[in-house]
Amino acid sequence: MTDFRLTRREFVKGCGAAAIVGTAGGSLMFADPVDAAVNNYDTVVHLFLRGGLDGLNLVVPVDGADRGFYEEARPSLKIETSGAYGALPLTLSGGSATGFGLHPSATGLRDLWNDGKMAIVHACGMATTVTRSHFDAQLYIDLGTPGKYGSPSGWMTRAWETRPSGTGTLPALGVGGTQPAGLMGAVEAMTMSSPSDFSLNTTAWSWQRTRADSPAGFRGVAETVASLWNGQTGMESSGRSADGALRLIGQQGYASLPASWPTGNFAQQLWTIAQTIRFNLGLRYATLDLGGWDTHEGQGTAGSGYHYYQNKINELSAALAAFYAELNGTGEMARVTVVVQSEFGRRVRANANGGTDHGYGNPMLVLGGPVNGRRFYGSWPGLNPETLSPTFGDVPVTTDYRRVMSEILIRRMGNANLSQVFPGYTGYAPLGIMQGTDLTPTASSRATVAAPIPALLVPAGSSAATPATVGSDQRVVPDWQRRGPVDRMLVRRER
Repeated sequence: MTDFRLTRREFVKGCGAAAIVGTAGGSLMFADPVDAAVNNYDTVVHLFLRGGLDGLNLVVPVDGADRGFYEEARPSLKIETSGAYGALPLTLSGGSATGFGLHPSATGLRDLWNDGKMAIVHACGMATTVTRSHFDAQLYIDLGTPGKYGSPSGWMTRAWETRPSGTGTLPALGVGGTQPAGLMGAVEAMTMSSPSDFSLNTTAWSWQRTRADSPAGFRGVAETVASLWNGQTGMESSGRSADGALRLIGQQGYASLPASWPTGNFAQQLWTIAQTIRFNLGLRYATLDLGGWDTHEGQGTAGSGYHYYQNKINELSAALAAFYAELNGTGEMARVTVVVQSEFGRRVRANANGGTDHGYGNPMLVLGGPVNGRRFYGSWPGLNPETLSPTFGDVPVTTDYRRVMSEILIRRMGNANLSQVFPGYTGYAPLGIMQGTDLTPTASSRATVAAPIPALLVPAGSSAATPATVGSDQRVVPDWQRRGPVDRMLVRRER
């Protein structure tokens, strides 16, 4: 047995570092002190709409049989097809109609669609696992292991760790108050709410660091403690990494939100990502959330009554449009791909409280310079109640979300290690959303495969749009098939 001893000085130093690093909580991760490297691949920005986006009121059926089913199911929540608050028509590049429109508040997204820089994947989600729990669905997607817990790392962490080549000072960034589960296990990632707040909040504001108006000879707490992190203990090593991360952010020229941008925290977070991309720190993966989509009551529509959803979609659309315009103006958007995803959709039929309950399939948005946009991808099953009956009235999932993410990884990031990024997912078949070159996915004996779950095949869709051959990425599992002793013993409290 090794006799490990600490001197009193080392113990005090370690406790000081622990107090400071611990106070920072989940808002601080550590970046390795490596040289900056320009990103040779895309930056993938993953935007998670927490709470379950109502995709049917964002991407709205505007004609045909599905329009009739939609109006019957949502008499008080439907988006009109014309007028001042009518859906914004989505047409193909040749001008032909698609049968869908966007919520009237999504003018920014409509413009990206018309410019050929946004694509929409119909009925996307977790094809092999059905759950109406926010907690479960969000964790499954963040970990990249639908139907399986226990992964020590998030999918973005594994994507970075299995990269074909390259390094970076700041390869992965989470913008928020806590470490994103998608970056769990990452030692080269950083998480911060905003650059201006990225500091050690341990004492009075005026004591934290030396400022222009500080007394002569004054040294801030962070500066004093940093000089003590020169030992060899694990705590001191972590302290040096934390100090390096603080200095890295402090040395960048982060600016205030431009006047041309919309205001609000979400826009500020996108602005942080846009600036970090411009600093050429080797950023490859960025993630952020926009919550508030769990609308069981008072959801509202467009132009009348309560406008909650109208305002949320405007917030989403306006900030994404500003983000795109900012980076496109200086050329960076050519190597940026943004994925907009929610954990599941909402029920087709409105509830009695003027809202919508938890559903299943949902549209996924993909936008950016390398996107083959102004097109729908995947299979639209239609809204015929007979088609929806096997999924209990929900829009089924006909395209596994990992199919979309795998195409981005291969064609834009040059990463063919899909079995490590998404354990258990096989059968790579690009939809054609992204520009780039295909690679043959590599097999890995280290990949952990989730135990198979009994599944119910989704029947072929309605006559309006017949899905492609039903395969492994089109299986769904009803809630009643998943219930068992474990579900009865474990009760998770919804937030």
